[in-house]
Amino acid sequence: MRCLLCIVLAIVGSPALLAAPRRPNIVVIMADDLGWGDLSCQGASTYQTTQIDRLAAEGVRFTSGYCTASTCTPTRYSLLTGVYAFRTAGTGVAPPAAPAIILPGVPTLPGLLQGAGYRTAVIGKWHLGLGGPGGPQWNEEIAPGPIDIGFDHCFLLPTTNDRVPQVYLQDRRVLNLDPADPIRIHANKPSGDHPTGLDRRGSLKMDWTHGHNQTIHNGISRIGFYTGGERARFRDEDLAAEWVKRSVDWMEADRDRPFFLFFAAHEPHVPRMPHERFQGKSPHGFRTDSILELDWCVGELMAALDRLGIAEDTLVVLCSDNGPVMDDGYADGALEKLGGHRAAGPFKGGKYSVYEGGTRTPFLTRWKGTIRPGVSTEVVATIDLFASLASLIGVGIPVGAASDSMDVLGALLGEPGEKGRTELVQQDNGSSGNFGFRTGRWKLVRHDSGAARNVIVERKLATTKVPRFQLFDLEKDPGETTDLLERQPEVAEKMKQRLAELVGPPPERKG
Repeated sequence: MRCLLCIVLAIVGSPALLAAPRRPNIVVIMADDLGWGDLSCQGASTYQTTQIDRLAAEGVRFTSGYCTASTCTPTRYSLLTGVYAFRTAGTGVAPPAAPAIILPGVPTLPGLLQGAGYRTAVIGKWHLGLGGPGGPQWNEEIAPGPIDIGFDHCFLLPTTNDRVPQVYLQDRRVLNLDPADPIRIHANKPSGDHPTGLDRRGSLKMDWTHGHNQTIHNGISRIGFYTGGERARFRDEDLAAEWVKRSVDWMEADRDRPFFLFFAAHEPHVPRMPHERFQGKSPHGFRTDSILELDWCVGELMAALDRLGIAEDTLVVLCSDNGPVMDDGYADGALEKLGGHRAAGPFKGGKYSVYEGGTRTPFLTRWKGTIRPGVSTEVVATIDLFASLASLIGVGIPVGAASDSMDVLGALLGEPGEKGRTELVQQDNGSSGNFGFRTGRWKLVRHDSGAARNVIVERKLATTKVPRFQLFDLEKDPGETTDLLERQPEVAEKMKQRLAELVGPPPERKG
Protein backbone atom coordinates (compact mmCIF):
# COMPACT_ATOMS: atom_id res chain seq x y z
CA MET A 1 0.00 0.00 0.00
CA ARG A 2 2.85 2.35 0.89
CA CYS A 3 4.50 1.64 -2.49
CA LEU A 4 1.23 2.40 -4.28
CA LEU A 5 0.91 5.70 -2.42
CA CYS A 6 4.49 6.61 -3.36
CA ILE A 7 3.74 5.90 -7.00
CA VAL A 8 0.59 8.08 -6.89
CA LEU A 9 2.46 10.94 -5.24
CA ALA A 10 5.26 10.64 -7.75
CA ILE A 11 2.83 10.82 -10.67
CA VAL A 12 0.86 13.75 -9.24
CA GLY A 13 4.04 15.61 -8.43
CA SER A 14 5.74 14.95 -11.71
CA PRO A 15 6.86 18.10 -13.56
CA ALA A 16 5.11 16.98 -16.75
CA LEU A 17 1.71 16.94 -15.08
CA LEU A 18 2.30 20.04 -13.01
CA ALA A 19 3.16 21.87 -16.23
CA ALA A 20 0.07 20.60 -18.06
CA PRO A 21 -1.79 23.56 -19.58
CA ARG A 22 -4.94 24.83 -17.94
CA ARG A 23 -7.89 25.35 -20.25
CA PRO A 24 -9.85 28.31 -18.96
CA ASN A 25 -12.88 29.87 -20.55
CA ILE A 26 -11.84 32.80 -22.74
CA VAL A 27 -13.83 36.01 -23.20
CA VAL A 28 -12.48 38.59 -25.65
CA ILE A 29 -14.34 41.91 -25.48
CA MET A 30 -13.50 44.14 -28.44
CA ALA A 31 -14.74 47.73 -28.35
CA ASP A 32 -15.14 49.73 -31.55
CA ASP A 33 -13.31 53.07 -31.94
CA LEU A 34 -12.43 53.21 -28.23
CA GLY A 35 -9.40 55.40 -27.58
CA TRP A 36 -6.54 54.87 -25.15
CA GLY A 37 -7.68 57.87 -23.12
CA ASP A 38 -11.39 57.02 -23.11
CA LEU A 39 -11.14 55.04 -19.86
CA SER A 40 -11.03 56.68 -16.45
CA CYS A 41 -8.27 54.24 -15.45
CA GLN A 42 -6.20 55.81 -18.24
CA GLY A 43 -6.89 59.46 -17.61
CA ALA A 44 -10.50 60.27 -18.51
CA SER A 45 -11.61 62.57 -15.70
CA THR A 46 -15.06 63.87 -16.62
CA TYR A 47 -16.86 60.53 -16.38
CA GLN A 48 -16.10 57.14 -14.85
CA THR A 49 -15.80 53.76 -16.58
CA THR A 50 -16.35 51.99 -13.28
CA GLN A 51 -16.70 48.42 -14.51
CA ILE A 52 -13.74 48.56 -16.90
CA ASP A 53 -11.66 50.19 -14.17
CA ARG A 54 -12.55 47.27 -11.91
CA LEU A 55 -11.45 44.86 -14.61
CA ALA A 56 -8.14 46.73 -14.87
CA ALA A 57 -7.66 46.73 -11.10
CA GLU A 58 -8.17 42.97 -10.98
CA GLY A 59 -5.82 42.22 -13.89
CA VAL A 60 -3.06 43.68 -16.03
CA ARG A 61 -3.44 47.03 -17.75
CA PHE A 62 -1.10 47.38 -20.71
CA THR A 63 0.12 50.88 -21.50
CA SER A 64 1.53 49.62 -24.82
CA GLY A 65 -1.36 47.46 -25.97
CA TYR A 66 -2.13 47.64 -29.68
CA CYS A 67 -4.42 46.55 -32.44
CA THR A 68 -2.68 46.16 -35.79
CA ALA A 69 -4.77 48.48 -37.95
CA SER A 70 -6.49 51.81 -37.42
CA THR A 71 -9.72 50.61 -39.02
CA CYS A 72 -12.00 47.80 -38.04
CA THR A 73 -12.12 45.10 -40.72
CA PRO A 74 -8.32 44.61 -40.95
CA THR A 75 -7.92 44.46 -37.16
CA ARG A 76 -10.65 41.84 -36.86
CA TYR A 77 -9.14 39.86 -39.71
CA SER A 78 -5.75 39.85 -37.98
CA LEU A 79 -7.18 38.90 -34.60
CA LEU A 80 -8.99 35.87 -35.99
CA THR A 81 -6.23 34.70 -38.37
CA GLY A 82 -3.00 35.82 -36.69
CA VAL A 83 -1.91 37.33 -40.02
CA TYR A 84 -1.31 41.01 -40.79
CA ALA A 85 -4.21 42.17 -42.95
CA PHE A 86 -1.97 43.97 -45.45
CA ARG A 87 -0.75 40.55 -46.60
CA THR A 88 -4.21 39.67 -47.94
CA ALA A 89 -6.03 41.62 -50.64
CA GLY A 90 -9.58 42.71 -49.88
CA THR A 91 -9.17 43.17 -46.13
CA GLY A 92 -9.92 46.90 -46.07
CA VAL A 93 -13.14 48.19 -44.51
CA ALA A 94 -15.85 45.92 -45.87
CA PRO A 95 -18.67 47.64 -47.81
CA PRO A 96 -22.34 46.75 -47.34
CA ALA A 97 -23.14 43.25 -48.66
CA ALA A 98 -19.45 42.29 -48.97
CA PRO A 99 -18.71 38.58 -49.45
CA ALA A 100 -16.92 36.60 -46.75
CA ILE A 101 -13.33 37.76 -46.30
CA ILE A 102 -12.16 34.79 -44.18
CA LEU A 103 -13.01 31.67 -46.17
CA PRO A 104 -13.45 28.08 -45.01
CA GLY A 105 -10.11 26.32 -44.74
CA VAL A 106 -8.24 29.37 -43.46
CA PRO A 107 -6.87 28.55 -39.98
CA THR A 108 -8.54 30.73 -37.37
CA LEU A 109 -8.37 31.25 -33.63
CA PRO A 110 -11.94 30.00 -33.04
CA GLY A 111 -11.22 27.00 -35.25
CA LEU A 112 -8.13 26.18 -33.21
CA LEU A 113 -10.09 26.40 -29.96
CA GLN A 114 -13.03 24.47 -31.39
CA GLY A 115 -10.66 21.68 -32.35
CA ALA A 116 -9.41 21.62 -28.76
CA GLY A 117 -12.90 21.01 -27.41
CA TYR A 118 -14.05 24.57 -26.80
CA ARG A 119 -17.54 25.86 -27.47
CA THR A 120 -17.11 28.99 -29.58
CA ALA A 121 -19.34 31.99 -30.28
CA VAL A 122 -19.15 35.49 -31.73
CA ILE A 123 -21.82 37.92 -30.60
CA GLY A 124 -21.91 41.53 -31.77
CA LYS A 125 -20.46 43.33 -34.76
CA TRP A 126 -18.98 41.19 -37.53
CA HIS A 127 -17.92 43.38 -40.50
CA LEU A 128 -15.87 40.65 -42.16
CA GLY A 129 -18.23 39.91 -45.03
CA LEU A 130 -20.73 37.11 -45.48
CA GLY A 131 -21.66 34.67 -48.21
CA GLY A 132 -20.09 33.71 -51.50
CA PRO A 133 -18.67 35.93 -54.28
CA GLY A 134 -22.00 37.70 -54.75
CA GLY A 135 -22.26 38.59 -51.07
CA PRO A 136 -24.91 37.44 -48.61
CA GLN A 137 -28.23 36.15 -49.88
CA TRP A 138 -30.19 37.80 -47.11
CA ASN A 139 -33.41 35.85 -47.58
CA GLU A 140 -31.77 32.42 -47.66
CA GLU A 141 -29.25 30.47 -45.62
CA ILE A 142 -26.08 32.59 -45.55
CA ALA A 143 -22.79 30.80 -46.09
CA PRO A 144 -19.91 30.98 -45.78
CA GLY A 145 -19.86 32.89 -42.52
CA PRO A 146 -18.65 32.56 -38.93
CA ILE A 147 -20.09 29.05 -38.60
CA ASP A 148 -17.78 27.92 -41.42
CA ILE A 149 -14.55 29.24 -39.89
CA GLY A 150 -14.66 27.86 -36.36
CA PHE A 151 -17.61 29.40 -34.53
CA ASP A 152 -20.35 27.10 -33.22
CA HIS A 153 -22.73 30.01 -32.84
CA CYS A 154 -23.09 33.61 -33.95
CA PHE A 155 -25.54 36.41 -33.26
CA LEU A 156 -24.42 39.35 -35.31
CA LEU A 157 -24.80 42.78 -36.71
CA PRO A 158 -23.64 41.76 -40.20
CA THR A 159 -21.53 44.81 -41.10
CA THR A 160 -21.39 47.96 -39.00
CA ASN A 161 -24.41 49.94 -37.95
CA ASP A 162 -23.85 52.90 -40.26
CA ARG A 163 -24.09 50.44 -43.17
CA VAL A 164 -27.26 48.64 -44.22
CA PRO A 165 -29.10 46.41 -43.34
CA GLN A 166 -30.09 46.84 -39.68
CA VAL A 167 -30.88 43.18 -38.93
CA TYR A 168 -29.47 40.38 -36.79
CA LEU A 169 -27.84 37.30 -38.26
CA GLN A 170 -28.36 34.24 -36.06
CA ASP A 171 -26.04 31.45 -37.19
CA ARG A 172 -26.93 31.28 -40.91
CA ARG A 173 -30.19 33.20 -41.17
CA VAL A 174 -31.58 36.69 -40.60
CA LEU A 175 -33.58 36.63 -37.38
CA ASN A 176 -37.35 37.25 -37.58
CA LEU A 177 -37.33 37.68 -41.36
CA ASP A 178 -40.77 37.51 -42.95
CA PRO A 179 -40.54 35.59 -46.25
CA ALA A 180 -43.30 37.79 -47.62
CA ASP A 181 -41.16 40.89 -47.04
CA PRO A 182 -37.69 39.98 -48.34
CA ILE A 183 -34.63 42.16 -47.84
CA ARG A 184 -33.26 43.75 -50.98
CA ILE A 185 -29.98 45.63 -51.21
CA HIS A 186 -29.91 48.20 -54.03
CA ALA A 187 -26.94 49.72 -55.81
CA ASN A 188 -28.90 52.96 -56.32
CA LYS A 189 -31.93 54.67 -54.82
CA PRO A 190 -34.70 52.13 -55.46
CA SER A 191 -37.55 54.60 -55.97
CA GLY A 192 -38.29 58.29 -55.98
CA ASP A 193 -40.05 58.17 -52.62
CA HIS A 194 -37.44 55.98 -50.90
CA PRO A 195 -36.55 57.79 -47.64
CA THR A 196 -32.97 59.09 -47.57
CA GLY A 197 -31.02 61.48 -45.43
CA LEU A 198 -30.76 63.85 -48.36
CA ASP A 199 -34.47 64.03 -49.13
CA ARG A 200 -35.83 63.91 -45.60
CA ARG A 201 -33.08 65.49 -43.56
CA GLY A 202 -35.53 67.39 -41.41
CA SER A 203 -37.10 64.17 -40.17
CA LEU A 204 -33.87 62.69 -38.77
CA LYS A 205 -33.38 62.30 -35.04
CA MET A 206 -29.62 62.38 -35.66
CA ASP A 207 -28.32 64.48 -38.55
CA TRP A 208 -25.42 63.45 -40.82
CA THR A 209 -22.32 65.55 -41.52
CA HIS A 210 -20.74 63.66 -44.42
CA GLY A 211 -21.83 60.52 -46.24
CA HIS A 212 -24.29 58.45 -44.20
CA ASN A 213 -27.22 60.02 -46.02
CA GLN A 214 -28.87 57.17 -47.84
CA THR A 215 -31.51 54.80 -46.42
CA ILE A 216 -33.22 56.02 -43.25
CA HIS A 217 -33.97 53.52 -40.48
CA ASN A 218 -35.01 54.43 -36.95
CA GLY A 219 -34.60 58.14 -37.75
CA ILE A 220 -30.95 57.70 -38.78
CA SER A 221 -29.68 57.63 -42.37
CA ARG A 222 -27.06 55.04 -43.33
CA ILE A 223 -24.58 54.06 -46.03
CA GLY A 224 -26.36 52.04 -48.70
CA PHE A 225 -29.86 51.40 -49.95
CA TYR A 226 -32.20 48.64 -48.82
CA THR A 227 -35.86 47.81 -48.66
CA GLY A 228 -37.92 45.11 -46.97
CA GLY A 229 -37.20 43.07 -43.87
CA GLU A 230 -39.28 45.39 -41.71
CA ARG A 231 -40.06 42.76 -39.06
CA ALA A 232 -36.38 41.78 -38.83
CA ARG A 233 -35.02 45.28 -38.26
CA PHE A 234 -33.73 46.23 -34.81
CA ARG A 235 -33.78 49.50 -32.89
CA ASP A 236 -30.31 51.00 -32.40
CA GLU A 237 -30.95 51.75 -28.75
CA ASP A 238 -31.48 48.05 -27.99
CA LEU A 239 -28.31 46.57 -29.54
CA ALA A 240 -26.10 46.46 -26.46
CA ALA A 241 -28.65 44.90 -24.11
CA GLU A 242 -29.62 42.30 -26.69
CA TRP A 243 -26.00 41.24 -27.19
CA VAL A 244 -25.41 41.03 -23.44
CA LYS A 245 -28.52 38.89 -22.96
CA ARG A 246 -27.56 36.57 -25.80
CA SER A 247 -23.99 36.27 -24.47
CA VAL A 248 -25.06 35.47 -20.92
CA ASP A 249 -27.60 32.90 -22.11
CA TRP A 250 -24.95 31.25 -24.28
CA MET A 251 -22.36 31.17 -21.49
CA GLU A 252 -24.87 29.57 -19.14
CA ALA A 253 -25.56 26.66 -21.50
CA ASP A 254 -23.41 23.51 -21.45
CA ARG A 255 -21.04 24.86 -18.77
CA ASP A 256 -19.17 21.57 -18.48
CA ARG A 257 -17.12 22.47 -21.56
CA PRO A 258 -14.70 25.41 -21.77
CA PHE A 259 -15.91 28.22 -24.01
CA PHE A 260 -14.54 31.02 -26.15
CA LEU A 261 -16.75 34.10 -26.48
CA PHE A 262 -15.81 36.92 -28.85
CA PHE A 263 -18.02 39.79 -27.66
CA ALA A 264 -17.68 42.38 -30.44
CA ALA A 265 -19.25 45.56 -29.06
CA HIS A 266 -20.36 48.41 -31.32
CA GLU A 267 -19.65 51.23 -28.87
CA PRO A 268 -18.57 53.96 -29.45
CA HIS A 269 -18.81 53.57 -33.27
CA VAL A 270 -21.27 55.70 -35.23
CA PRO A 271 -24.17 56.03 -35.27
CA ARG A 272 -23.87 56.58 -31.54
CA MET A 273 -27.38 55.95 -30.31
CA PRO A 274 -27.13 54.39 -26.84
CA HIS A 275 -30.16 53.22 -24.91
CA GLU A 276 -32.22 56.03 -23.39
CA ARG A 277 -30.99 55.21 -19.89
CA PHE A 278 -27.45 56.24 -20.92
CA GLN A 279 -28.33 59.32 -22.97
CA GLY A 280 -27.10 62.50 -21.30
CA LYS A 281 -25.18 60.62 -18.60
CA SER A 282 -21.78 62.00 -19.67
CA PRO A 283 -20.67 65.57 -20.44
CA HIS A 284 -19.48 64.93 -24.00
CA GLY A 285 -22.58 63.85 -25.89
CA PHE A 286 -23.62 60.51 -27.29
CA ARG A 287 -20.04 59.36 -27.95
CA THR A 288 -19.12 59.13 -24.29
CA ASP A 289 -22.68 58.13 -23.36
CA SER A 290 -21.98 55.12 -25.58
CA ILE A 291 -18.75 54.46 -23.69
CA LEU A 292 -20.78 54.33 -20.47
CA GLU A 293 -23.06 51.82 -22.19
CA LEU A 294 -19.99 49.75 -23.11
CA ASP A 295 -18.88 49.95 -19.48
CA TRP A 296 -22.30 48.60 -18.45
CA CYS A 297 -21.91 45.71 -20.91
CA VAL A 298 -18.56 44.78 -19.37
CA GLY A 299 -20.08 44.89 -15.90
CA GLU A 300 -22.98 42.65 -16.92
CA LEU A 301 -20.64 40.08 -18.46
CA MET A 302 -18.38 40.08 -15.40
CA ALA A 303 -21.41 39.79 -13.10
CA ALA A 304 -22.55 36.76 -15.09
CA LEU A 305 -19.15 35.10 -14.62
CA ASP A 306 -19.40 35.75 -10.87
CA ARG A 307 -22.97 34.45 -10.67
CA LEU A 308 -22.07 31.30 -12.60
CA GLY A 309 -19.07 30.74 -10.31
CA ILE A 310 -16.59 30.68 -13.19
CA ALA A 311 -14.73 33.99 -12.81
CA GLU A 312 -11.64 32.16 -11.59
CA ASP A 313 -11.87 29.80 -14.56
CA THR A 314 -12.11 32.55 -17.18
CA LEU A 315 -9.46 34.66 -18.91
CA VAL A 316 -10.93 38.01 -19.96
CA VAL A 317 -9.29 40.26 -22.55
CA LEU A 318 -10.56 43.76 -23.29
CA CYS A 319 -9.27 45.61 -26.35
CA SER A 320 -10.36 47.92 -29.17
CA ASP A 321 -10.30 47.54 -32.95
CA ASN A 322 -8.75 50.97 -33.54
CA GLY A 323 -8.36 54.39 -32.03
CA PRO A 324 -10.95 57.14 -31.56
CA VAL A 325 -12.63 59.53 -33.95
CA MET A 326 -14.95 62.43 -33.22
CA ASP A 327 -16.96 63.40 -36.31
CA ASP A 328 -17.24 60.19 -38.30
CA GLY A 329 -20.29 61.15 -40.29
CA TYR A 330 -22.97 62.16 -37.78
CA ALA A 331 -23.77 65.33 -35.83
CA ASP A 332 -23.85 63.72 -32.39
CA GLY A 333 -22.11 66.39 -30.32
CA ALA A 334 -18.77 64.61 -30.11
CA LEU A 335 -16.86 67.65 -31.36
CA GLU A 336 -18.97 70.39 -29.88
CA LYS A 337 -18.99 68.84 -26.41
CA LEU A 338 -15.43 67.51 -26.40
CA GLY A 339 -14.04 70.04 -23.94
CA GLY A 340 -10.72 68.94 -22.49
CA HIS A 341 -11.29 65.22 -22.97
CA ARG A 342 -8.38 63.53 -24.79
CA ALA A 343 -9.82 60.39 -26.34
CA ALA A 344 -6.42 59.17 -27.56
CA GLY A 345 -4.70 60.08 -24.31
CA PRO A 346 -1.22 61.54 -24.87
CA PHE A 347 -0.96 60.15 -28.40
CA LYS A 348 -1.24 61.78 -31.82
CA GLY A 349 -3.75 60.57 -34.37
CA GLY A 350 -6.70 58.29 -34.10
CA LYS A 351 -8.87 56.16 -36.35
CA TYR A 352 -7.49 56.00 -39.94
CA SER A 353 -4.01 57.05 -38.76
CA VAL A 354 -0.75 55.12 -38.33
CA TYR A 355 0.38 57.45 -35.59
CA GLU A 356 0.11 55.97 -32.10
CA GLY A 357 -3.44 57.15 -31.44
CA GLY A 358 -4.67 55.01 -34.31
CA THR A 359 -3.56 51.66 -32.93
CA ARG A 360 -2.35 52.07 -29.34
CA THR A 361 -5.61 51.36 -27.59
CA PRO A 362 -7.01 50.00 -24.30
CA PHE A 363 -5.76 46.49 -23.57
CA LEU A 364 -6.55 44.65 -20.34
CA THR A 365 -6.33 41.03 -19.20
CA ARG A 366 -7.93 39.49 -16.13
CA TRP A 367 -7.92 35.94 -14.80
CA LYS A 368 -8.95 35.95 -11.15
CA GLY A 369 -6.63 33.97 -8.95
CA THR A 370 -4.06 33.50 -11.73
CA ILE A 371 -3.07 36.94 -13.01
CA ARG A 372 -1.42 39.17 -10.45
CA PRO A 373 -2.90 42.69 -10.81
CA GLY A 374 -0.59 45.38 -12.10
CA VAL A 375 0.41 47.66 -14.95
CA SER A 376 2.69 46.50 -17.78
CA THR A 377 4.70 48.48 -20.31
CA GLU A 378 5.29 45.41 -22.50
CA VAL A 379 4.16 45.62 -26.13
CA VAL A 380 1.25 43.27 -26.85
CA ALA A 381 -1.23 43.26 -29.72
CA THR A 382 -4.57 41.73 -30.62
CA ILE A 383 -2.91 39.71 -33.39
CA ASP A 384 -0.97 37.84 -30.69
CA LEU A 385 -4.03 36.24 -29.13
CA PHE A 386 -3.84 33.40 -31.67
CA ALA A 387 -0.35 32.16 -30.74
CA SER A 388 -0.67 33.07 -27.06
CA LEU A 389 -3.95 31.26 -26.51
CA ALA A 390 -2.65 28.25 -28.43
CA SER A 391 0.26 28.21 -25.99
CA LEU A 392 -2.08 28.62 -23.02
CA ILE A 393 -4.14 25.52 -23.85
CA GLY A 394 -1.21 23.49 -25.19
CA VAL A 395 -2.31 23.20 -28.82
CA GLY A 396 0.04 23.36 -31.77
CA ILE A 397 -0.55 25.88 -34.55
CA PRO A 398 -0.89 24.39 -38.06
CA VAL A 399 2.16 24.84 -40.26
CA GLY A 400 2.01 28.19 -42.05
CA ALA A 401 -0.87 29.50 -39.95
CA ALA A 402 -0.88 32.65 -37.79
CA SER A 403 2.45 33.66 -39.29
CA ASP A 404 2.48 37.13 -37.70
CA SER A 405 1.16 36.15 -34.27
CA MET A 406 3.70 36.04 -31.42
CA ASP A 407 3.43 33.97 -28.27
CA VAL A 408 3.43 36.64 -25.57
CA LEU A 409 1.44 34.56 -23.08
CA GLY A 410 3.74 35.32 -20.16
CA ALA A 411 3.31 39.05 -20.68
CA LEU A 412 -0.47 38.70 -21.08
CA LEU A 413 -0.61 36.84 -17.78
CA GLY A 414 1.54 39.48 -16.10
CA GLU A 415 4.32 37.08 -15.22
CA PRO A 416 7.43 38.89 -13.92
CA GLY A 417 10.25 39.19 -16.46
CA GLU A 418 8.14 37.94 -19.39
CA LYS A 419 8.53 40.06 -22.51
CA GLY A 420 6.07 41.22 -25.11
CA ARG A 421 6.61 41.86 -28.80
CA THR A 422 9.97 42.96 -30.11
CA GLU A 423 8.50 44.66 -33.19
CA LEU A 424 5.07 45.62 -34.52
CA VAL A 425 3.70 46.78 -37.87
CA GLN A 426 0.77 49.18 -37.78
CA GLN A 427 -1.38 49.87 -40.85
CA ASP A 428 -4.33 52.06 -41.70
CA ASN A 429 -7.08 50.73 -43.93
CA GLY A 430 -4.49 49.06 -46.15
CA SER A 431 -5.12 50.75 -49.48
CA SER A 432 -2.95 53.83 -48.95
CA GLY A 433 0.32 52.09 -48.11
CA ASN A 434 0.72 53.97 -44.82
CA PHE A 435 2.53 52.06 -42.09
CA GLY A 436 3.91 52.52 -38.62
CA PHE A 437 6.71 50.29 -37.37
CA ARG A 438 7.67 50.05 -33.71
CA THR A 439 10.69 48.26 -32.35
CA GLY A 440 11.60 49.00 -28.75
CA ARG A 441 11.55 52.71 -28.09
CA TRP A 442 11.70 53.63 -31.78
CA LYS A 443 8.79 54.25 -34.13
CA LEU A 444 9.20 54.68 -37.88
CA VAL A 445 6.28 56.11 -39.85
CA ARG A 446 6.07 55.48 -43.60
CA HIS A 447 3.40 57.34 -45.54
CA ASP A 448 3.52 56.03 -49.09
CA SER A 449 0.44 58.15 -49.83
CA GLY A 450 2.28 61.30 -48.78
CA ALA A 451 -0.58 62.24 -46.49
CA ALA A 452 -1.84 61.48 -43.01
CA ARG A 453 -5.52 61.42 -42.12
CA ASN A 454 -6.93 62.46 -38.76
CA VAL A 455 -3.55 63.61 -37.43
CA ILE A 456 -5.18 65.40 -34.50
CA VAL A 457 -8.24 63.47 -33.35
CA GLU A 458 -9.81 66.45 -31.58
CA ARG A 459 -10.41 68.18 -34.92
CA LYS A 460 -12.52 67.15 -37.84
CA LEU A 461 -11.14 64.52 -40.18
CA ALA A 462 -8.52 66.13 -42.38
CA THR A 463 -5.83 64.99 -44.76
CA THR A 464 -2.48 66.61 -44.01
CA LYS A 465 0.68 66.42 -46.10
CA VAL A 466 3.55 64.73 -44.29
CA PRO A 467 7.04 63.47 -45.16
CA ARG A 468 7.22 59.92 -46.43
CA PHE A 469 9.38 58.86 -43.48
CA GLN A 470 9.45 60.07 -39.89
CA LEU A 471 11.22 58.67 -36.83
CA PHE A 472 10.16 59.12 -33.22
CA ASP A 473 11.51 58.14 -29.81
CA LEU A 474 8.37 56.93 -28.03
CA GLU A 475 10.03 56.84 -24.61
CA LYS A 476 10.86 60.54 -24.68
CA ASP A 477 8.18 61.65 -27.13
CA PRO A 478 5.04 59.47 -26.94
CA GLY A 479 3.06 62.18 -28.73
CA GLU A 480 5.29 61.88 -31.85
CA THR A 481 5.99 65.60 -31.97
CA THR A 482 9.72 65.62 -32.86
CA ASP A 483 10.95 63.91 -36.03
CA LEU A 484 14.43 62.44 -35.43
CA LEU A 485 14.94 61.04 -38.94
CA GLU A 486 17.92 63.26 -39.74
CA ARG A 487 19.42 63.06 -36.25
CA GLN A 488 19.31 59.24 -36.09
CA PRO A 489 20.15 58.15 -39.65
CA GLU A 490 21.50 54.71 -38.68
CA VAL A 491 18.42 53.82 -36.65
CA ALA A 492 16.17 55.12 -39.41
CA GLU A 493 17.92 53.19 -42.17
CA LYS A 494 17.88 49.95 -40.22
CA MET A 495 14.17 50.31 -39.53
CA LYS A 496 13.40 51.24 -43.13
CA GLN A 497 15.08 48.06 -44.31
CA ARG A 498 13.29 45.88 -41.79
CA LEU A 499 9.90 47.41 -42.60
CA ALA A 500 10.55 46.84 -46.30
CA GLU A 501 11.25 43.18 -45.53
CA LEU A 502 7.91 42.90 -43.76
CA VAL A 503 5.58 44.91 -46.02
CA GLY A 504 7.54 45.39 -49.24
CA PRO A 505 9.60 48.35 -50.46
CA PRO A 506 7.91 51.75 -50.81
CA PRO A 507 6.65 52.37 -54.34
CA GLU A 508 8.09 55.19 -56.41
CA ARG A 509 6.10 58.38 -56.19
CA LYS A 510 4.77 59.84 -59.43
CA GLY A 511 5.20 63.47 -60.26
